[in-house]
Amino acid sequence: MEDWQKSLQASITTPEHLAEHFPVDIAALKAVVERYPMRITPHYLGLIREPGDPIWRQCVPDLRELADVEQPEDPLAEERLSPVPSVVHRYPDRALFLVSGTCATYCRFCTRKRKVGCAAMRTTMGDVRAGIDYIARNPQIRDVLLSGGDPLLIPDALLQDILERLGRIPHLELVRIGTRVPVTLPERITENLCALLRRAHPLYLNTHFNHPRELTPEAARACARLADAGIPLGNQTVLLRGVNDDPEIMAELLRGLLKIRVRPYYLHHMDLTRGAGHFRTPVKIGIDILEALRGTVSGLAIPHYVIDLPGGKGKVPVGPEYVETLGSEVVARTPGGEQVRFAEVQEY
Repeated sequence: MEDWQKSLQASITTPEHLAEHFPVDIAALKAVVERYPMRITPHYLGLIREPGDPIWRQCVPDLRELADVEQPEDPLAEERLSPVPSVVHRYPDRALFLVSGTCATYCRFCTRKRKVGCAAMRTTMGDVRAGIDYIARNPQIRDVLLSGGDPLLIPDALLQDILERLGRIPHLELVRIGTRVPVTLPERITENLCALLRRAHPLYLNTHFNHPRELTPEAARACARLADAGIPLGNQTVLLRGVNDDPEIMAELLRGLLKIRVRPYYLHHMDLTRGAGHFRTPVKIGIDILEALRGTVSGLAIPHYVIDLPGGKGKVPVGPEYVETLGSEVVARTPGGEQVRFAEVQEY
């Protein structure tokens, strides 16, 4: 058994186990965990400084999860957009390929919390083969995103087999992996894993850091191994109330990501997911954060702020408006609020 598998086995999965480390209401947590499972790796548990802090909020069950019943369980209509159980085909040229039903740590805000870690999300070899067959039969698909659960929790041999099978599909141009293990289980990023990923180029990997305290030395080493294997790294952050809904916290996170060779990619507005309403912020909070970042951090560090529209309608970018055309003039606003005018092209 590898070190990362031992860490996974030592994870916190019950309220009683969590109570050995922090004072908690065991009965209240049990009620939540019966519906939405809990798993917290030793590494991620070690980042918690006190109950209710930004790390705690992301991983420890909360009774508010059960009180939030108005929103849909499947806000992005993934079930409707699944031609086979393991594939979500929302955009014509891209497919989401769900190859795992578990994660190293279960995020309390997860869009798929209706089934991640539950029996409903168990991915079988039959599901994987059906997914690969579907992708092979649809030549319009050029880009596949491996997700789950977390695709890096499956054994190396199975991951290698999936990547090799995808690599033999002529119309497939690239593969992406979405994973949180550099954050929650950094020891999973082994030399052997990086070697097999290196053989799958062109391959891109998106991590999921939400708070500066997640940028640990262990996470930095994991990302360095991936980057040294020639894998371009991006990051997808979710805007979360009480975690990162602050311009200074967000700036610290984004600058820190660049230091470990991870390019900020998306800042996701929180989905309308049942059981996660207490994490949502007004859209204006995200816009204000983006405006505060402009001109104060490198352009490399500024992510695209997006809303994944309910009903599976796709992502739309959101942000402050800086430019408008007024007749023959373009009127622009600098990040500092100064108005700049210049002539618009009249013949084109």
